[in-house]
Amino acid sequence: MESELHSIGELARASGLGVGTLRYYDGAEVLAPAWVDPQTGYRWYRPGQLADARLLARLRRVGLPLAGIRAVLGAAPGSGDGRRVLDAHLRRLEDGLADARRELSLIRAMIDQREQPMTTDPADHRSTAPGHAAPSSTVLGPAASCPAAPCLTVPAGALAAALDAVRFAVGGDPELPSLAGVLFEPDGPVLRLVATDRYRMAFAEVPASGDVPEEPVAGTIVPTPLVDALRALLGPGNGEVALTLGGGLVRAETGGHRIEGAAPDLDYPDHRAVTRFEPEHRITLPAADLRAAVEAGATRTLPSGPHGAECEVTVLTLTGDGRLAVADDDAPEGFRVAVNRDFLLDALDAGRPEQLRLELGGPIAPLAIRTPGREGTFSVLMPIRLPEPA
Repeated sequence: MESELHSIGELARASGLGVGTLRYYDGAEVLAPAWVDPQTGYRWYRPGQLADARLLARLRRVGLPLAGIRAVLGAAPGSGDGRRVLDAHLRRLEDGLADARRELSLIRAMIDQREQPMTTDPADHRSTAPGHAAPSSTVLGPAASCPAAPCLTVPAGALAAALDAVRFAVGGDPELPSLAGVLFEPDGPVLRLVATDRYRMAFAEVPASGDVPEEPVAGTIVPTPLVDALRALLGPGNGEVALTLGGGLVRAETGGHRIEGAAPDLDYPDHRAVTRFEPEHRITLPAADLRAAVEAGATRTLPSGPHGAECEVTVLTLTGDGRLAVADDDAPEGFRVAVNRDFLLDALDAGRPEQLRLELGGPIAPLAIRTPGREGTFSVLMPIRLPEPA
């Protein structure tokens, strides 16, 4: 039989896929070998599988998620299913490229702002670097007095820290435009910032004064490019910032300059329900220790996130003496919470806290990551359901 088949090494060389990659796609039920030697476990492939392996290699190069690769390779001949998967992936790539171009346009304007002195056009009070037009969504210029719309005053340093604490959770799915930004929500003496992509959510609070509403009001969604421009304007965060929110406008003034842009007229998801849960365990530990444990700990690959894409999952568990630990692949059943590993590391980096308090409610409850002393600033990660043991 072996003389009629390709060894895994031969298939790897002919397709450009590594031996380890072929083993992975066998385990993922994407490209299974025709025969596995029961004595050695060595994999053998039919000559006709070379075409599938070469197609798989090209699908990987264009970044098609595992679920899409499985759908293309498993599509019935003549059904057109494979082409539809590729068309949908191409649309996602084009949307991402359009987003990147918008971001780069704003970044160029921000670089010009840093590197060249601003000149003021009295006709519209816009400031641009010579030879460049200000981006349509953002205006940089000299500060002006607060307009008739409600105006809040917040510490620049606190606002900069709040943006750093929530920026990682901003959504990027073009089909969910309401999540492509940070919600600025006045609530009495604080300004609350909220960001989410549906799989994680981040909160931060900033003390506010000025035209502070007595009751919570509907927040304003500040689009992602404007969020990043505002963070760049704040720099190290000295002094105060005058914020105007409302009427479809966002304006920030600090240090003699302002930045403003349009706010989308969209509804932001209700974030309060996510914060109303009673954790079973509260554990305080150094952030560096948890990061080191997550980086060195075992992971498993499970489907999660947009379009069923797979991700590396970290499983948190409790030791017999109540300490938090990263579970091994063969960890016994018990208290376990599975979360996206990259999302967890992002949350640990947000704001660079030294100490953390984790609040765990169980395998299907959100995981809250808090910084002691900053109760209004925290992150919430949605859990990933672990498969039932065989």
